[in-house]
Amino acid sequence: MPSNELQPVQRTTFEAEVSSNKRKSWALVGIVFLVLTALLYVIAAVYTGASSIVFIIVGLLFSSAYVAVTYFYGDQIVLSTTGAKPIDERNPKHLFLKNTVENLAFAARLPKTPDIYVIESGALNAFATGRDPEHASIAVTTGLLNTLDRNELEGVIAHEMSHISNYDIRFSLLVAIMVGLIAILSHMFLRSLWYAGNGNSDRKGNVLPLILIGVILAIFAPIIVRLVQAAISRKRESLADASGVKLTRYPEGLASALEKIKTMEGRADAPKLNVSEAESHLFFSDPVKSHLDGLFATHPPLEERIKTLRAM
Repeated sequence: MPSNELQPVQRTTFEAEVSSNKRKSWALVGIVFLVLTALLYVIAAVYTGASSIVFIIVGLLFSSAYVAVTYFYGDQIVLSTTGAKPIDERNPKHLFLKNTVENLAFAARLPKTPDIYVIESGALNAFATGRDPEHASIAVTTGLLNTLDRNELEGVIAHEMSHISNYDIRFSLLVAIMVGLIAILSHMFLRSLWYAGNGNSDRKGNVLPLILIGVILAIFAPIIVRLVQAAISRKRESLADASGVKLTRYPEGLASALEKIKTMEGRADAPKLNVSEAESHLFFSDPVKSHLDGLFATHPPLEERIKTLRAM
């Protein structure tokens, strides 16, 4: 195997990627903070007649509280909404999953073995969540446990373990929080315009430019955040594939798992996961398909991932 093909999985590269991922996480927070401030400014001007500093401060405090709560408890929310349950060690497959996670956590030098969950679903998928390696969880579907062999399962778990060690889980959690917050505020503002239309004509004339700005922000802010999410997430998925191979030293295991997922997803009767668009980027394979996947896709195409792995 040519040495230049190994370069993306060098330790120094991983350390640089971890630092880069942390910077991008905070950059995303900064972008969303600016968008929030602009939205709150417009809302204050439309409904109070001026750029009320008090209104903006209260709005930012509320948004900060929302972010803080979901940052510390967001992983539990995701586990709950996806139907993930703690493993039952009396189940041989669950016990095997636990041993696999523990071995790969040790290989990845994580400070703590992630908590392990299972989702009752025939779909072939998995995800990792949490805010850092000390507070991380891994969940897999029963379909994945029942379909993949040992090497394939190790490949998928190694991929998710890499998301944890590379701090991808922090970025993914922040993305889910920010997309949700921007969507909520934008929706509230657009719905509130029905009430804004009941004011007098002079008032409507004064605030019309601000309303137009607010509408533009409310429509495009969620799109901008999603585009940021998609662009960075695709790179993180490719890195996690390479990082997973570094742990298992067996690229065919992960490639074969992706091939089985591709075959399953191509079936008309393929089981589906009940997952929201805001959570789909967390998963090993995107469980939410749409006609806009080319623009908003959070994962590289399965064929591309398989080809890259088999070229290692």
